[in-house]
Amino acid sequence: MKSTPVLATLGPEISVRVEAAAFPKANLRWFNKKAAENLELGFLSQIEIQNHFWSFQTFKKNLPYPMAMAYHGHQFRHYNPDLGDGRGFLLAQFRGLDGKVHDLSTKGSGTTPYSRRGDGRLTLKGAIRELLASEMLESLGVNTSQTFCIFETGEHLVRPDEKSPTRGAVMTRRMHSSIRFGTFQRLHYLGKPELTKKLVGFCLDHYYPEQQVSVGQNEAQVFLKAVTRKTAELAAQLMMSGYIHAVLNTDNMNISGEVFDFGPYRFMPHMNPHFTAAYFDHEGLYSYARQPESFAWGLSQLAESLKMAYPEVDSEVVKKEFFLVFHEQMKKVFFRRLNLIPTYTINDEIFYKCFFETLETPGVLFETCFFDFHSGSARQAWKISSQKKHYSSQLLQLINKFSPAKDKLILHPYLQNLKPQSLFITEIEAIWQAIEIDDDWSYLYNKIEDIRSFRDVYQV
Repeated sequence: MKSTPVLATLGPEISVRVEAAAFPKANLRWFNKKAAENLELGFLSQIEIQNHFWSFQTFKKNLPYPMAMAYHGHQFRHYNPDLGDGRGFLLAQFRGLDGKVHDLSTKGSGTTPYSRRGDGRLTLKGAIRELLASEMLESLGVNTSQTFCIFETGEHLVRPDEKSPTRGAVMTRRMHSSIRFGTFQRLHYLGKPELTKKLVGFCLDHYYPEQQVSVGQNEAQVFLKAVTRKTAELAAQLMMSGYIHAVLNTDNMNISGEVFDFGPYRFMPHMNPHFTAAYFDHEGLYSYARQPESFAWGLSQLAESLKMAYPEVDSEVVKKEFFLVFHEQMKKVFFRRLNLIPTYTINDEIFYKCFFETLETPGVLFETCFFDFHSGSARQAWKISSQKKHYSSQLLQLINKFSPAKDKLILHPYLQNLKPQSLFITEIEAIWQAIEIDDDWSYLYNKIEDIRSFRDVYQV
């Protein structure tokens, strides 16, 4: 276990000390053993898990106390200086076996100076929804935070968007960085150019150590280029997974390019550019098709927040760079999802276009289409598909021009099924109903097993 309390060196402008709430009961509902093992925490006993992730005792030689992160952000394009971690905090930082910095942060752990009249709590249903989303996205090869631990707390909460009173929970998530675009926006708002420079250097040192700043090169441009690439990769991964985030505000974008704070997300059953997940997104700002532009806009705001410290930064250049990388990554993720080798000819573009035209055909399920054409003609799963009538002769001719990238995947047990795993809102609600009414957790745990059954099919 390699403790890495790096954020503690940045001072009170970045985070403030807080205390965790006390909860009446500790009922462990989820512990991510695999994620724990990467942080060399797999040895923790039941009581140690409870001590660290329910009563939130700090780890030795790690952060001296829980730290609520301070940040601002644009929410639905409106600037909000009244943000920050309102129901969570950074608990610990470790360097994993993968050599990267990992943050363990909480959700539902009590009030902080940024709670804005909230109770600082999390519903059990909210924790379960986040668990399902993070597991599904990880299996689809998306750079996501992981749900590390969930305790049911014995509290009953009142929420306007849930049947109340509803059961309470406290959750710990693992992510690479708790530094959000809004962290920089806050420093810009407060007029702190020197601290902005310190934070840029800090991020390069700890999150992008492979990025070398040459003599005469602007470190902000190196930083922005690295963050832009990671964000563009994430945007492409989300689009190719049929996922709608719903609240792509700048306080929900971090500098390591991960999806987190899932909110009222949806996985899209059928290709619909206008599909919107949040009932309150009346203008469709964060609809499926507008997600790339939302990421680009968020990056432009990050660039703007650096201008006081680095006047030469150009936010338009950042947006152009984003879309160049995004389109490149869309095709890369597309072929990875299908386990096919690009031909690097015009056939790639024709196939890509034809495939997406097929996705937009009424009656075609988004995930089933990717499942049917995985490994191409080497598998020929489309022949027994429930939606084979929607597959054009052009598409079937084109697929024969491509070879599998990984032969071992052709016979993967998951791909021997008749249909792929999905995670639609109806199934999430059914899982919750079993827990809420009968306290039956088997549907949830079985679903996670099913989701994990194809983890090595789509990951790089």
